[in-house]
Amino acid sequence: MSKKKDATVETVEVEEKAEQKPQETAKAETAQTEPETYVLTAEEMKTARERIESLQREKEETVALLQRNQADFDNYRRRNATVRTDSLEEGRRECIKSLLPVLDNFDRAMENDSAEDSSWREGVKLVHRQLLETLQKMGMSEIDTSGKFDPNIHEAVMQEAVEGMESGAIIAVFQKGYRVGDRIIRHSMVKVAE
Repeated sequence: MSKKKDATVETVEVEEKAEQKPQETAKAETAQTEPETYVLTAEEMKTARERIESLQREKEETVALLQRNQADFDNYRRRNATVRTDSLEEGRRECIKSLLPVLDNFDRAMENDSAEDSSWREGVKLVHRQLLETLQKMGMSEIDTSGKFDPNIHEAVMQEAVEGMESGAIIAVFQKGYRVGDRIIRHSMVKVAE
């Protein structure tokens, strides 16, 4: 039976607490809705205004600083993207430039078609074609050597007077020239008619 009395007492206490809560909440709500009034002297009012103005200036300076930092970061991000792209392109050009002697050797091997083993010759042609296609996928293209000599893309290593050829015409190509995009990575070495 004592257990039942304890349960009854606890229930009563809970009910009493529940009855007290709405009263406390009402007091808190009343306190929030009624504005507090302060009376300040002229000196205190002046100090408060100065403090508010000081905080306002500090806020404006902080906002300006954050805007400058954001602009600096945006500029940094753009600069970094440009540097990354330029570095990637430069790396691509250097890689192609280092593989050009290999391509030249394949060209020479294919010109010397005296090999008796046709499967070996076909294998060399296949590797040459694969290397050339890979370099072209990386953006490499051969410089055109048909037509007139252009000092911007060709390098004249010899001149020869040839009848029936116009002056400045390319007679022979000693070494092919290549470009990646709009940049020349190696000029064509050519013989030019006088």
